[in-house]
Amino acid sequence: MHTVNIHEAKTQLSKLVDQAVDGEPFVIAKAGKPLVKVTRLEAPSGTQIQRLGFMAGQIAVPDDFDRMGSEVIEQLFGESA
Repeated sequence: MHTVNIHEAKTQLSKLVDQAVDGEPFVIAKAGKPLVKVTRLEAPSGTQIQRLGFMAGQIAVPDDFDRMGSEVIEQLFGESA
């Protein structure tokens, strides 16, 4: 893993990011002191992204969901407009 100073990182960012994506992480340093390590992210595959409907059939929303607790709310805050 190689180390680059901040100035070099700013001027060569695209090239450095491409190298990190290709599996060559690097360290950005300031005045010779390492500050951050840049590595590629492991993006989730298409099957891992599937979130919509992930609890289908496991929960049920009551028919009066939009009115639940209305009596208590009315007592606390007065009549609704």
